[in-house]
Amino acid sequence: MATGWGSLLQDEQQLEELARQAVDRALAEGVLLRTSQEPISSEVVSYAPFTLFPSLVPSALLEQAYAVQMDFNLLVDAVSQNAAFLEQTLSSTIKRDNFTAHLFDIHKQILKEGIAQTVFLGLNRSDYMFQRNADGSAALKQIEINTISASFGGLASRTPAVHRHVLNVLGKTKEAAKILSNNPSKGLAMGIAKAWELYGSANARVLLIAQEKERNIFDQRAIENELLARNIHVIRRKFEDVSEKGSLDQDRRLFMDDQEVAVVYFRDGYMPSHYSLQNWGARLLLERSCAVKCPDIATQLAGTKKVQQELSRSGMLEVLLPGQPEAVARLRATFAGLYSLDMGEEGDQAITEAIAAPSCFVLKPQREGGGNNLYGEEMVQALERLKDSEERASYILMEKIEPEPFGNCLLRPGSPARVVQCISELGIFGVYVRQGKTLVMNKHVGHLLRTKAIEHADGGVAAGVAVLDNPYPV
Repeated sequence: MATGWGSLLQDEQQLEELARQAVDRALAEGVLLRTSQEPISSEVVSYAPFTLFPSLVPSALLEQAYAVQMDFNLLVDAVSQNAAFLEQTLSSTIKRDNFTAHLFDIHKQILKEGIAQTVFLGLNRSDYMFQRNADGSAALKQIEINTISASFGGLASRTPAVHRHVLNVLGKTKEAAKILSNNPSKGLAMGIAKAWELYGSANARVLLIAQEKERNIFDQRAIENELLARNIHVIRRKFEDVSEKGSLDQDRRLFMDDQEVAVVYFRDGYMPSHYSLQNWGARLLLERSCAVKCPDIATQLAGTKKVQQELSRSGMLEVLLPGQPEAVARLRATFAGLYSLDMGEEGDQAITEAIAAPSCFVLKPQREGGGNNLYGEEMVQALERLKDSEERASYILMEKIEPEPFGNCLLRPGSPARVVQCISELGIFGVYVRQGKTLVMNKHVGHLLRTKAIEHADGGVAAGVAVLDNPYPV
């Protein structure tokens, strides 16, 4: 990959002046977060961290990531409908991972009662890194797929203008024009709107389940505002509010404060810390309703690391997507090495290999939200502790992707602008809507590039490690 903005990164005085201009433009564009000191108030806000320059991404890999997104949409949807596959895949994990077990219990209860919802909505984001090959070329490798609360579609819609501004200030108008337009929030809202329309009640609301301490509220508001422009009203509530004021009628229609709810959009509920006993009860109530859940519980389970690992097994994609060899080939080309740690010979071998070559692997628990993975010496210590315990089944091992580092300048509130060696992660947003067995929408709706300094192994923007970026196609 080309080196990028080399000479521009040398002039410290120019960088400081550019950084001031970039920050002002970011604030003007709405690239905002609430502060960690005041996460429940928008009285004082700050800019969301971002790169001073867009980062170079090979056009071919960007196109490949877009081309495979609709296949991933189909795959997630197929997994969510395959109760036998989910049960078999997660059987060892749920014995040792309480959070996944809780989700799975709700899933089983819903299957037993009969699924009330007839319209299904998936808003997901598939994340990739660019593996550096021996010959210097780069390959697209999937890190994970987020099937619940896939964030930053709103802020990613607002960052292209910032990077265009920086390049225009430098007189690089041709380069500025190469920064891709991007509006995931519009596409995500389009999916919610389609599901709302198919639900078929003109006065029904969209219920957005949010956390009280939500620094990333402006990202969510972008989608709310797109819906309001279509005359679809959103009500923001916490799980606790659902416990207190949510109810189902005899047809299992969901009501919140006496308003019917057509779509439930989760921006909470993806980590164990998001659930009290009361909140689990609220989640069950929502799942039992005929409202469209985004995601429904089966789709959340389809996004677990354990499912990702099982999908990489030889022949598994062919079972789930029969008669679609092209889609299978596109999907499989993005898979990194993934290894089960279930008790038995296969898991023993994976552990032995990882302890022998720790720099080649990552240990991943069944968690979302960044900052959970283990690397290097920490991973070795964990594997030594886990190797004779059934608890190891709640993790998977993954081949460590090694991208080519590059220089960029990361801008964060309270930190001086400094040039560091970085790596990027590319996410593609996907939207699908199914009514009964008929897929009525299957699209990719934009991208998210996040960049972090190479010393940070794990964690995203919300975890405070990565910053927002834009791909500069080369």
